[in-house]
Amino acid sequence: MTNLVELIVFGGTALAMALVSGVFLTFSDFVMRALGVARGVAGIEAMQMINREVYGSAFLVALLGLDPVAVALGLYAVARIEGAAMFWIVAGAALYVIGTVLVTMLGNVPMNKRLDMMRADAPDTLTYWRHYVRRWTMFNHLRTVSSGLAAGAFLVATALMV
Repeated sequence: MTNLVELIVFGGTALAMALVSGVFLTFSDFVMRALGVARGVAGIEAMQMINREVYGSAFLVALLGLDPVAVALGLYAVARIEGAAMFWIVAGAALYVIGTVLVTMLGNVPMNKRLDMMRADAPDTLTYWRHYVRRWTMFNHLRTVSSGLAAGAFLVATALMV
């Protein structure tokens, strides 16, 4: 029988991952579309501000804080949990670490840093912006799906442990 603390930790991790996925979903669903069609340099300037503000946000704490939590829970599951629940936890941890955090660090963040260094009204920025919106959104779709699937995997594992 699984103890209550394990259920709370795994269920809480599922909830936190689902919240991260929800933030990504807003960008994939309508924020990037709106910024991409904004007039003039408004979309560029808004995205530059969003990217600067995220560094002081609770979202960033959740996004990055779940990375070591996922790794630790995956290792815990391998050592202490048997059966299908262990598989679901390890799968969820891998999805989160690779599909969410790694994609963020290797895909979205470098693009954000490049955009931040550019003058919003420069012609080369406008050219980059069209590329940025498409590519950044593609990476974001991947993060949305990965964090959502990770949350689902942790939820399945939690249900299996009851």
